[in-house]
Amino acid sequence: MFAPIFLASSEGGLMETARSVGETFGFNTWAFCAQAISFTLVCAVLYKFAYHPILKVLEDRRLQIERTFQEAAAVKVHVADAERRASDIVTQASSGAHKLVEDARAAAQEYQDKQINEAKAEAASIIAKAHEEAKRDYDRMLGDLRNEVARLVVDTTAKVVGRVLTADDQRRLAEDATRELAA
Repeated sequence: MFAPIFLASSEGGLMETARSVGETFGFNTWAFCAQAISFTLVCAVLYKFAYHPILKVLEDRRLQIERTFQEAAAVKVHVADAERRASDIVTQASSGAHKLVEDARAAAQEYQDKQINEAKAEAASIIAKAHEEAKRDYDRMLGDLRNEVARLVVDTTAKVVGRVLTADDQRRLAEDATRELAA
């Protein structure tokens, strides 16, 4: 069926082929023109009322997608900035915490040293007072011992001699006994 059409076009030209096709299929020029006008009107109406709105919806959608990508990029930048700031804050807080710990350790060490120095000073004061008290007790007891030895010497001498000693004799004997004890 196609062979005769091609053969016709090669023998008689394009117009002859179109006419033969039109006669074969029943070509009507008025119907063709009416259909062409109808098709053109439908295309114009679709172009006006469908194609432009579809293009507008597609353009709006493209702009919305582009805005979404821009917003996503802005959010990415914002998130990266927030993460950087959070990292900075954590670093600052960490260094601040380390500084506080070091300050607390230094203060504790200073307080401990102060308490130790105060305790040493108090201990030294107590020891000095104890030495003073011991020295006073020693001096007092030594004085008491001397007096007792002098009294015993005087009593013993009075018994040995068999007479009552005078106050000068008692004083002289007490001084001699004290000198001997001191040596």
